[in-house]
Amino acid sequence: MGWIVAVIAVAAAVAAAVRAQNAARSEHLALARAELAERQSKAADARTAALTDEIRQLARKRIPAAALALSHPTAQVPGLREAAEVDGDSARLLTEAVQAARTAVVEERGRVDAAARAAMRGTSAKIQSLLNQSQQLLHELQHEYDDPRILQLDFRNELALRRTQSTAVLCDAWPGLARQNSPLVEIVLGAQSRVAGYERIKVANHLRDERLALVARAAEPLVIALAELLANATAYSHPDTDVQVTVQQSGGRGAFLVVDDAGIGMDDDALDRARALLAGPSEVLLTELGDPPQTGFAVVGRLVVQYGFNCHIEASPFGGMRTILRVPAHLLTVMEDDRSLSALAPKPMQAHATSSVSAPAEPEPAPAPQAGDGHPAELPSRRRRSPRPAPARSASAALTRDREQVSRTPEQAEASWAALQQGTLNGRSVAGRSSAPAADDHHPDDHDDQDDQGDDEK
Repeated sequence: MGWIVAVIAVAAAVAAAVRAQNAARSEHLALARAELAERQSKAADARTAALTDEIRQLARKRIPAAALALSHPTAQVPGLREAAEVDGDSARLLTEAVQAARTAVVEERGRVDAAARAAMRGTSAKIQSLLNQSQQLLHELQHEYDDPRILQLDFRNELALRRTQSTAVLCDAWPGLARQNSPLVEIVLGAQSRVAGYERIKVANHLRDERLALVARAAEPLVIALAELLANATAYSHPDTDVQVTVQQSGGRGAFLVVDDAGIGMDDDALDRARALLAGPSEVLLTELGDPPQTGFAVVGRLVVQYGFNCHIEASPFGGMRTILRVPAHLLTVMEDDRSLSALAPKPMQAHATSSVSAPAEPEPAPAPQAGDGHPAELPSRRRRSPRPAPARSASAALTRDREQVSRTPEQAEASWAALQQGTLNGRSVAGRSSAPAADDHHPDDHDDQDDQGDDEK
């Protein structure tokens, strides 16, 4: 029976060992579970803390920076601070929150800006109407009273009208003034008269065709755009310097109005912003124009989009800025001959050069005709009605002048050639009669009239 007891004892020992091992394993598993739970709790606490920090940064930095970037594209918008501690869903939701805030700000700014534009548009229309009435009354007073203060009032009224008109254009309103086809040089004069420093503006006319004009629908918009550029040039340059305006004509590309000033210039950021505004962006918010608003380039950009102009700004050789305003060819026309130009309009430089070259030289006194006995013949004295042109400018020079007049009709060309031929014939006939013996019945007055006619036609 002893062996049975031994077997039972061994079995009991084995069972006890198994129970101890199971207990140790259970305890080990419990410890492992506790450690895992503790680690998970710490990780959850870390994620919660990281998410809390991200939400705090979202409210304090990311959303305000995203709103600021709408007005200043160079502003940096911070990202997630602890990207590794925030899971994918939370990071995606935070990014969506920033985008939603940006969208909400854009929509609200657009709504507020649209309301402001509508209010300013209505107010500008009323003020513009009152200023036009004041201008008409001032013009009537100028005819009744000779007081220079009325001219000063009229000029200040014109400055206020330009400001109001520019504001209306910036708010998508009609310029408020209808014109007929207007010569390009008169457009420049009209813009010059709306600028405070108009006496500093010097205009150089390099047009090949003096009567080059702008179509009616684009005349007033071009005056507004050029006036804004001139006002900017005079405002940011020294009062003792001139602002040069050059009017050029360029074949099929239209015409160019070049404005040069000797002002303070622009840095790179300001120049990039000016070019962006002059290019005519699809939308310009009033709140983006500064305080006080600087509307000049924005107004020009609005007109560029609406009427097809083109404007570029760059550094000027005079030390300031150069602005080039291009008028496309389809907006240009030629005025009729019966339409007289303004007396203040500058003449084309080419015309000045041509007139200076073609001016007749001072005639030299011709030797007196000698009679048969060697004494001067007694001829009736007379005063020449026009100076005798130089002999070198003959029919070829007249032909050159005829070719330069591109606006002549066939009838005018025929009349010019007929006059030229008649003058040539008269000159030859006079020369033939002077070499022939004088007849006794020839009257001095007849000879004088024929000689004058020949001189006039040469």
